[in-house]
Amino acid sequence: APGEVITAQSGAFERDPQESSTTDEELSRAGSPGSRGGGSSTTPDYGEKRLPQALIIGVKKGGTRALLEAIRAHPDVRAVGTEPHFFDRNYEKGLEWYRNVMPKTLDGQITMEKTPSYFVTNEAPRRIHSMAKDTKLIVVVRNPVTRAISDYTQTLSKKPEIPTFEVLAFKNRTLGLIDASWSAIRIGIYALHLENWLQYFPLSQILFVSGERLITDPAGEMAKVQDFLGLKRIVTEKHFYFNKTKGFPCLKKPEDSSAPRCLGKSKGRTHPKIDPDVIHRLRKFYKPFNVMFYQMTGQDFQWEQEESDK
Repeated sequence: APGEVITAQSGAFERDPQESSTTDEELSRAGSPGSRGGGSSTTPDYGEKRLPQALIIGVKKGGTRALLEAIRAHPDVRAVGTEPHFFDRNYEKGLEWYRNVMPKTLDGQITMEKTPSYFVTNEAPRRIHSMAKDTKLIVVVRNPVTRAISDYTQTLSKKPEIPTFEVLAFKNRTLGLIDASWSAIRIGIYALHLENWLQYFPLSQILFVSGERLITDPAGEMAKVQDFLGLKRIVTEKHFYFNKTKGFPCLKKPEDSSAPRCLGKSKGRTHPKIDPDVIHRLRKFYKPFNVMFYQMTGQDFQWEQEESDK
C-alpha cells in the first residue's frame, strides 16, 4: 500500500550522482552581462538582477529543459540557462549569490530559473517560501514509468557499467518488491513529494505541466504556462515545428530566418528494451500514487489510460 512505502522510505533524499550539476564557473558566466540569459535577442547591460518570481522545480526527465527553452522565447521572461541548484546544493552561499546568478531584467519582466531536483528536496519548499511566499512554481510531470526508464537511460549513457534497469528496480525480483529507495523510481512518487510542497504553498501557486502534452501540443501547454505567469500569450503554434528525427517539437524563431533550435543530443535518447513484466509491475506500483496525485491536483494525466492503449 502507498502508505507503507511512504513510512518505510521517507528518510532523507539521496542526491543522484548522475544529475547534471552546474559548476560555479558556469553560474558566474550565466550571470555575466554578455551571456544569453533570457528570451529576447540580446541580453541588455541595463536593468537589474532580481530574485526569481517563478521557478520550474521539477521533475527530472519530465521535460523541464523543453519548457524553459520555450518560455525563454517570451520577451517578458528572462531566465538563467544553467541550473543554479540554490535551494538544494548552494543554499549556504546566500541570497545575494543567488541574485547575482540571475540575468538582468527590466520592470515588468519575470526572472525565472529551473532546477528539477528541487521537487524532491525536503528543504526546498521551506527555503523558497522564506525567500518569497508568493513565488510561482511550475512542475513538469510525466508518466512515472517512462520517466524512470528515461532517468536510467541518462545514467547508463554516462556509466555503461551499471546494472540493468530490472536489477535496480527490484528489492526482490521473485517477490516483485519494487525498490522505492532508488531515485529513478522514487522521483515518480509525485503525491509523496507534493505533500511536502502543500505544507508551504497553496495549490493555486503551483502549475502542473504535462510532459506528454508538451510534446504532442506544445502551444497548448505554453498557453497555460503564460496564463499562469500573467503573461500575454506570445509563444504560440508559430514558435514550434515537429522534428520527425528527434520525435519531439523544436523551437523556431517566427519572425526571422535563423535556424530552429532543437534540444541537444542528450535529449530523446533511445531507451533500452525493458522486460514487459517489469513494466507491468511498475505500473501496478505507481497506480495508487498516480490516483492520489490526480486527486491532490484536481488533474487527471491519464497515464493509466495511455498504458492500456499500448
